[in-house]
Amino acid sequence: MSTAGLSPQHGDVPHAVPTPVSAPYWAAAARGELLFQVCTFCATVNAPPTELCRECQFDGLRWEASSRRATLYSWTVVHRRVTPAFVTPYAPAIVDVDEGFQLVTNIIGTSVDDIRAGMRLQIEFHHVRGNLHLPYARPARPSHPRR
Repeated sequence: MSTAGLSPQHGDVPHAVPTPVSAPYWAAAARGELLFQVCTFCATVNAPPTELCRECQFDGLRWEASSRRATLYSWTVVHRRVTPAFVTPYAPAIVDVDEGFQLVTNIIGTSVDDIRAGMRLQIEFHHVRGNLHLPYARPARPSHPRR
């Protein structure tokens, strides 16, 4: 079965609730930026946002901007919605972001039949409601070498 045009969800979809620790992430999301934390002591990438480094427990974390490029690690296709807020089908996924962390997102901008493990993706943010912007992964356009 081919389903063209997987799309972002809108409305009252379940989502993480912003906290003081994650506030910079959500503010950046509203601007279309993907932020992650890096420990200033051991250089470990920390995502999702945290108060202490997950590797060394140091409290010195800085925010960095991601290139928003990623590779598809795993996905599924949902045809039976778990809440009336979702429009089916949708394709939740885990992606490996190039800066060294994984992100849970949904794939958009392609058909279910065209999703492939290892496909290159570009993360973009879409307005859901209020001030909420969620990350979605769209197949990346192939880059062409300059001549």
